[in-house]
Amino acid sequence: MNKFLILTCLLYSSIMIPSPTNAQQPTGAQKPAQGQPAPPPGRQLTPEEEAKIVRQMQTEAKKFTLPQLKTALEQSPNPVLYTKQILQKRFKIDTIVVTRTRGFNSLADSLAYSGKEKKVYGPYGDKGSKFLVQLLTKAPNQFYHISQIFIDTSVFRYRIADSLGNLIIRKLQDSAASFEQLAKTYSMGGEGGGDLGWIARGVMVPQIEHEVNTHKKGEVFRVWSANGLHIIRKVENPKQDTGFALMMRIWL
Repeated sequence: MNKFLILTCLLYSSIMIPSPTNAQQPTGAQKPAQGQPAPPPGRQLTPEEEAKIVRQMQTEAKKFTLPQLKTALEQSPNPVLYTKQILQKRFKIDTIVVTRTRGFNSLADSLAYSGKEKKVYGPYGDKGSKFLVQLLTKAPNQFYHISQIFIDTSVFRYRIADSLGNLIIRKLQDSAASFEQLAKTYSMGGEGGGDLGWIARGVMVPQIEHEVNTHKKGEVFRVWSANGLHIIRKVENPKQDTGFALMMRIWL
């Protein structure tokens, strides 16, 4: 996990949340979030006055409709503190690792990649355990676009897998068939036409990732792993995209 994400996790963790007396107040032209009254201008509030304002905000927050609650979270400069101190809701912060840019395994993966920062989504969940999801921040990672023809050595012996691999390479060199056609015929990876899409750094077999970085776009090469023979085509050059996301679940 990169340093940016680690620092972000620390920023939003409960040990970093300031007390109400130290919370930054909106100043100048800044507009307070919905349900957050601005402090009296011209002087510093006393702890007692700040505590009174917090209690007033808590009272108002209890009257929020669901759309108002979502708007307040989106407008708050510190939604974690706002959830804890004002909404007084149970919450959890999740770190989501985006492994692919399509074919998401869960709602969290989809929101992490496609969602907008600060936006609140939901509610989700069953009756009695419904929750909102707010996307706090994102961080980038490098992604690789490859296609694969996989020969499983738990099914074929090494010598047969090697011979099949040589046959496939010759057919590609002779233009006897396309990579997609050969993947449909020979691949045992279950990916159809061989296209694996964009895959995040650190997700691929290390040997494959290393070779992808040493080959040019469009090149085809063979890689052996503990599982078998991988015939890889580098479809595109690597790109930066959303690789990590920090999300907060707020139970209603």
